[in-house]
Amino acid sequence: MSVDLFFTNLLYGLTIGSALILIASSLSIIFGVMGVVNFAHGSLAMLGAYLGYSLILWKMNFWVALIISPLVVGALAMAIEGFTLRPLYGKDPLLQFFLTYGLAMIIGNLVLYFWGSDPHGIDKPILLQGPTSIAGIIYPKFRLFVFIFSAVLAIVLWLFITRTTWGIILRAGIHNRELVGAFGINMSTVYTLVFALGSALAAIAGVILGAMRNINPAMDLDLVTSGLIAVVIGGLGSFRGAVLGAFVIGLSESFGAQLWPGFSKFTVYIVMVAILLWRPEGLIKEV
Repeated sequence: MSVDLFFTNLLYGLTIGSALILIASSLSIIFGVMGVVNFAHGSLAMLGAYLGYSLILWKMNFWVALIISPLVVGALAMAIEGFTLRPLYGKDPLLQFFLTYGLAMIIGNLVLYFWGSDPHGIDKPILLQGPTSIAGIIYPKFRLFVFIFSAVLAIVLWLFITRTTWGIILRAGIHNRELVGAFGINMSTVYTLVFALGSALAAIAGVILGAMRNINPAMDLDLVTSGLIAVVIGGLGSFRGAVLGAFVIGLSESFGAQLWPGFSKFTVYIVMVAILLWRPEGLIKEV
């Protein structure tokens, strides 16, 4: 493998990983605070992608779609949490898993009904079309944007978690939900906001990935699977772990596709199994 090809694959792997950060970190926060393994997370990301696609068809641009789509998905997530998940808190976690699995099936079938089964693409902004040069390496502008934008958004989210009052509440809720409630903090409101925030971040990832690749009714399973693998690799409930796990997946997929064409996803599973055998609790335990 040449030096240029190595750095091209490295950039692409980091780009994939940075987009997956939004899926994995929000999935990890939802699990850490609410104790819910949200199998519908990928479906909400897919819904965000299709909403973004429709907004662009309605003569709106990519930037408007990147704002409106997450807001709509976040509002829908608030309703989902309030009317479906909330009655199941404190009960068998399997009930929550099966509920979110059922929600994923419903969203998937609604997407099929309204948008059909054909794949679509989200138009990129004109300024981000075409290639650019990075230290002599030709790389698509939009992929570079995805890497920078997702990295900045992840840093903002990290600062929110570690430097704000709400972030402190989230971190405390991950470790001891009952204690946080004993201080008079309404955990129902926290759960609703966390689920809405996580779903909105997933929708942002859906719009970005829809423009970088394409959108199709099967993308939800791929997204939630990648997100769950990143969370498991990084450490359940750990934000930093989810970030690290997302980059591990991105690099595994990128270099796996180059070194073992056609088996890039298989490479990801090999890496996951190897890490879990070495460190079952994940790479990072704390938030």
